[in-house]
Amino acid sequence: MAVLRRVFLVVGTLMVLMGLLWTGQGLGLIMWPSSSFMLGDPQWAIYGSITAAVGALLVWLGARNGGGSQ
Repeated sequence: MAVLRRVFLVVGTLMVLMGLLWTGQGLGLIMWPSSSFMLGDPQWAIYGSITAAVGALLVWLGARNGGGSQ
């Protein structure tokens, strides 16, 4: 079970970071890389928000009861 928690935390954190990047690119706040097709496309802001929310859920699932031993 500890391995699954760790996987949730790592994958969830990466999803949150990726989702924030996509959201920033879609909103035109992050213009990197300059050749990205996502820049200024509001659809990617939606995709990024959904990805970040799912990642946050995974982080929450991995972190809950993380301090107790079972």
